[in-house]
Amino acid sequence: MSLYTHLTTDEREQIFLLSHQGNSIRLIARTLERSPSTISRELNRNKEQSAYSPSDAQVKYVKRKANCGRKRLLNNSELKTLVKNLFLNEQWSPEQIANRIQFEKAAVTISFNTIYRAIYRGDFNEPNLSSGHRGAVRKLRHKGKSRHTKNHIEKRGKISVTHTIHERPAAANNRSTVGHWEADTVAGKTGKACLDTLTDRKTRYLLAEKVEKKVSIHVSDSIIHLLAVLPKNKRKSITPDRGKEFSKHREVTQQLDKIPFYFADPHAPWQRGTNENINGLLREYFPKADDLTGYSKDYINTCIEKLNKRPRKCLGWKTPYELFFGKVLRLI
Repeated sequence: MSLYTHLTTDEREQIFLLSHQGNSIRLIARTLERSPSTISRELNRNKEQSAYSPSDAQVKYVKRKANCGRKRLLNNSELKTLVKNLFLNEQWSPEQIANRIQFEKAAVTISFNTIYRAIYRGDFNEPNLSSGHRGAVRKLRHKGKSRHTKNHIEKRGKISVTHTIHERPAAANNRSTVGHWEADTVAGKTGKACLDTLTDRKTRYLLAEKVEKKVSIHVSDSIIHLLAVLPKNKRKSITPDRGKEFSKHREVTQQLDKIPFYFADPHAPWQRGTNENINGLLREYFPKADDLTGYSKDYINTCIEKLNKRPRKCLGWKTPYELFFGKVLRLI
């Protein structure tokens, strides 16, 4: 490792003084405890009409230093526009952006750390982007906010269940086949509309729609509506939590060719981590405590499509849509 340090302003002033007094380069070098080649190079590089000025030499040094090193990749306006659009408008994470660009073998690649640095540096900030003057940082998934406290207790009603998650078949547990779904609801303003969500465990493909209220009759009707259009081999089981909105699960089983429900343990959201993760992504579009009644069907479907066509690390940077339907998309 090199121990070389650049000349300081004080050293340049000493070089000027000692040189003006007629001292040799080797004497100046010994005085400053520098190499003679360093002094010689400094004088030859920064002389103007055979005269050396320490202030002018310092200005030239600063300019040269600014041009050193690798240029920032996001100085490329085309790449910056692409990354900014995917991050701000499509809500892709920096890791998803970087790896999908590499997956599609684009001409220029970029690391997710570079994108994170640009975000925290404010390169993607726009007027009125977020409250609190934090700019694009607030567009990151968790926005720097903490999760539930250690002793948080999820208040859930108790319902009669037919099967527990411990009875679920191996194909559902190891994600080997399509058609095993996790179910939940994304609540809005208390007592108002909510989203009924279903996520396929293997492909992470999302089905969702708005329901009038978070009650069992509306949620069960929604599940039937969302899954009835799929072929039977793509609706094999459902794993919900034990919320009261799933109390009519027997009616759903009867309507959908005996599809079984496997209920997760109480207060164990990690057993349905796929759906919990997707619901967290939906919060980018439907913030907590918002009244979901005013959101149109077209807007909701657009948000769902964005998530289904967003590349995932766990899928090898393919999208849920590509795996669920067996198609290949061109996204960038």
